[in-house]
Amino acid sequence: MKLSTALLSCAMTAAAFAAPASAKDWTKATITLEGAYAPWNLTNADGSLGGFEPELAKVLCERAKIECTLVASDWDGMIPALNAGKFDVIMDALSITDERKQVIDFTIPYAATPAAFATAKDSPLANASGTGATIKMTPGQTGVKEIEALKEAFKGKTIGIQAATVYAKFVYDNFGSIAEIREYKTGADRDLDLQNGRIDLGFDDAVYFNNAFEAANGALAFTGPEIVGSIWGEGEGLGIRKADTDLRDKFSEAIKSALADGTVKTLSMKWFKVDVSPQN
Repeated sequence: MKLSTALLSCAMTAAAFAAPASAKDWTKATITLEGAYAPWNLTNADGSLGGFEPELAKVLCERAKIECTLVASDWDGMIPALNAGKFDVIMDALSITDERKQVIDFTIPYAATPAAFATAKDSPLANASGTGATIKMTPGQTGVKEIEALKEAFKGKTIGIQAATVYAKFVYDNFGSIAEIREYKTGADRDLDLQNGRIDLGFDDAVYFNNAFEAANGALAFTGPEIVGSIWGEGEGLGIRKADTDLRDKFSEAIKSALADGTVKTLSMKWFKVDVSPQN
């Protein structure tokens, strides 16, 4: 996911004026998640947070010897709120990008996933060129033949994206001149419009879409190739204030441990049915 330029500007301002924190003995920490980005994280019927990240957070906090409290908050305000001291950690499929590193710090990544387009299964846009294939892209890369083919196929269509994400920037950069781009506060809102024919396409994290397809009873499907590579940053990591290097290091060590002993793989197979562990 990626913050828009305006939101990053606000976050940079907040970071600039935040009081520097002295090193502390981290025995407690508050972690925020959206609670609406299943299966990464979701809100259960009883109001508790569930999904891949809350379960992984439990493991990481135990290994870091930190008592953690999980709270839900709106995605598009997370980074400014982190720098304002509202919580200590962001864990919400947060892509590690150079732009974000200007305002917050990150642990090592605990996941790395592809992204893709989705459409109605019976749509004329289904099975677009490259469906079933995977392409690798770098930041700012242009002239990719598979993307050029999709531009031709998607011309004049409406593409839905969750606002302030790394995927939103990609869609605007590559399809903003040939399609109408519609922003949504949550992925679920976008998926509902996609299922009901109010938009033609959606673009998001591929493992997120797998879950959305199940929720839509098979009415939605991938179209076009899956896209991997450094275009999405280094992977998904925990977002932490720049001053809190000691907290960052504690969680990075816990992530290393969970990757090394297969815990991340086990949880990702449970929630995603694929291993999302970062590949070296």
